Amino acid sequence: MRLVRPWIAVVCLIAAARDVGAADVRRAPTDPAPTAKDARALTARIDAVLAAHWAKAKVRPAAVAEDGEFLRRVSLDLIGKIPTAAEARDFLDDPSPEKRRALVERLLDSPAYTTRATETWRRLLLPEAESEDQARLVAGSFEAWLRRKVIEEAGYDRIVREILTARLSERNPNQVVGQVRLDPSPAAYYAAKEGKPENLAAGVARVFLGIRLECAQCHNHPFARWKREQFWSLAAFFADVPPQGPQDAITAPRRRGNTPLRELTIPGTKKVVTASHLDGSTPAWRPRAETRQILAEWITAPENPYFARAIVNRVWARFFGVGLIEPVDELDSEADSELSSLLDELAGQFRTHGYNLRYLIRVLTATRAYNLSSSSLANQAESTTPLFASMPVRGLSPGQLFDSLTQATGSEAADARARFLELFAKGEERPVQAETTILQALTMMNGSYIDGATNPEIGPVLGAIVKAPFLDTPGRIETLYLATLTRRPRPDERALLVRFVERRKTAEDQAKALGDIFWAILNGPEFHLNH
Repeated sequence: MRLVRPWIAVVCLIAAARDVGAADVRRAPTDPAPTAKDARALTARIDAVLAAHWAKAKVRPAAVAEDGEFLRRVSLDLIGKIPTAAEARDFLDDPSPEKRRALVERLLDSPAYTTRATETWRRLLLPEAESEDQARLVAGSFEAWLRRKVIEEAGYDRIVREILTARLSERNPNQVVGQVRLDPSPAAYYAAKEGKPENLAAGVARVFLGIRLECAQCHNHPFARWKREQFWSLAAFFADVPPQGPQDAITAPRRRGNTPLRELTIPGTKKVVTASHLDGSTPAWRPRAETRQILAEWITAPENPYFARAIVNRVWARFFGVGLIEPVDELDSEADSELSSLLDELAGQFRTHGYNLRYLIRVLTATRAYNLSSSSLANQAESTTPLFASMPVRGLSPGQLFDSLTQATGSEAADARARFLELFAKGEERPVQAETTILQALTMMNGSYIDGATNPEIGPVLGAIVKAPFLDTPGRIETLYLATLTRRPRPDERALLVRFVERRKTAEDQAKALGDIFWAILNGPEFHLNH
């Protein structure tokens, strides 16, 4: 077991805040496609709105992030892990003024993006799979279906419609109860929520509409906008969904004769409510239209005041730590009028471009705000004026942390990821408020995984660096930094660490010293944060 060496951690992880007065390198590519032109125009609009906010609040934005900072940030956001040392070196040495946009395109086209996007959406749509056994059983089917949608670059509206109108067949012939063999299907969404109308209504309102409606499930709150009858009127759209307990197969919808059920009795009362939309409009029932199909049409309709705004705000929060409106699932809460208007513009353009999530990502990652540094000075200003004048520091999700560790160290046990994700689970914790438990810290400092990865005799990446005949001590230290922090060491760091290694007399002791440096970097805040 490795003992804690706090002085090494302090040496290796000197604060990285830098006020780099570099020019803005976000230059537009030459792609003449209308979509690319629209994306650049929307990016410019976001920049103008935020610049006006900064001027009004007398906030000086942070400097543009250095290339390594941007590379690490966008890699974590798009593919869920840091780049390799070789990728970092190539990007840092690339003189192209368009390399940031080109990098985003490469990442969006990579298999790693598909995997990351699939996991991200599964966690959002099926949060039950993080803690409930039944949801875990069907999560694989749902995730496989989601993966197809990501590969197809399906519009978000199409994804939601397919979920809401998922066919609940008499019995899935490919389903083997107990062995959990399911074809890719959005029907797993209903199984994860046990087929209960109240669970489905709460999930649909929160994710697809940005409304926290479950508070009205049991009673009317005197100061809340949404009432109990509205909650159960939305739940009534799912009245025909059969129970989906562990003993139940996915079965056909329940009906009253040939007519789908469209009403529910509010629990504990005798009041019967009929399915109705949250905006008060009456559903346009059609003879052969399923109840959930009518709901899907209303939710994804261009005139729906919630749908596009809800997802755009969530995607913004994913890339900036917080949404334009907070909390992200309370879009009807008070918000800055100008930022709310900006959200309206973004939602409108998102609709115009076919609810294309990659289009939205291209727009946001090209903004000036996303390209800013996370310097401490700007963060102090943002503490009283949250105007996205610097990049908020965000904690890594368990998946990001583990996948970045395996990328940096080359070490991965077949079952280590599942155990790691369970240990580092954060629940609904916001990334800008991430905290580390004592058990998590001890796992990183003294756990067998890190201990093996930082042992030069068995650690794949460390061992290769130590044995590389073309690297001297400064070169080995630089490669460790590139492999973990996506930057080269600063001159003071390099000089101090070279002395730390070379004062050892034998090659074996110098290798152990490099392992100590590696261990300290992996346990430091710069590695554990997205900044």
